[in-house]
Amino acid sequence: MNILFAGTTFNSSKILNFLHEADEINVIGVITKPDKPGKRGSNLIESPVSSAARNADINLFKPEQLDCIDFKETISKLDVDILVVVAYGKILPEWMLNIPKIMPINIHYSLLPYYRGSSPIQASIINGDKHTGVTFMKMNKSLDGGEIINKFECEILNDDNKTTLERKLTEISIKEISNVLKLIKTKKVKLLDQKSEDVSYCKKIVKNDSLIDFSESSSEIFNKFKAYIEWPGLTFKYKNTLIKIHGLKITDEDSSSKAGTINKITKSGLYINTVDKLIVITNLQFPNKKIIKSEDVFNSYKQFFS
Repeated sequence: MNILFAGTTFNSSKILNFLHEADEINVIGVITKPDKPGKRGSNLIESPVSSAARNADINLFKPEQLDCIDFKETISKLDVDILVVVAYGKILPEWMLNIPKIMPINIHYSLLPYYRGSSPIQASIINGDKHTGVTFMKMNKSLDGGEIINKFECEILNDDNKTTLERKLTEISIKEISNVLKLIKTKKVKLLDQKSEDVSYCKKIVKNDSLIDFSESSSEIFNKFKAYIEWPGLTFKYKNTLIKIHGLKITDEDSSSKAGTINKITKSGLYINTVDKLIVITNLQFPNKKIIKSEDVFNSYKQFFS
């Protein structure tokens, strides 16, 4: 079975590695995003999928534009049975969806039709969902709107964040992908339309989403901390200084003053009022400084927060 793979992220590289090592699968090409400039003019940084493909000596493509004539001609000549897309980060043109002889599929980290879009994991955490999952979907021109091949559910634990939940969903994808591909190849799969009345979308996350709105509840703030832990992080402003949060807990104490005001500062952390419970920041970072623990905040910045 000849597979053309498209992906960019670390977790999609793990799925690529699994496919490459599977005996019944031949990954004939990998498409990923172009290398990005490093910080302060350092060398270009390749995507995790690029690194995985290069190490496995698989034909690698990094097109700036998917409709580039040279790229289109090269990909069109490949003998592709199934196109597998996992967190590639670009919308595929229709001509690419027509390349595979059998089917183009996408592995999406939600239980479609819920959370179509680019941030389904973060959306499920922010909304306090108890379950999410992986959907294998036949791709079409609409955004995550194709027919469903199969879905696999995953429990969201209270201590799950974006990193841990994405890891679990990747493990599910790896566990199930061989059987899904076999069903597709033998044409024994029953495709199901997505129910239009259940469709929901998740927005693209931007840097400004990191700023805390203390008028939200403590649980809403904590969910955002877990969802944004990799990027863009969670921040708050105090005395015109943007401070990044690296450790956050909800206490059992009720807030006693206006949301966003500091309740107290101790060696266990910085306690801030929300609309319901106090939250305590245990690790934080001032601009261009190292991350510091609560004890250091108490000893060195108590006056700043008073």
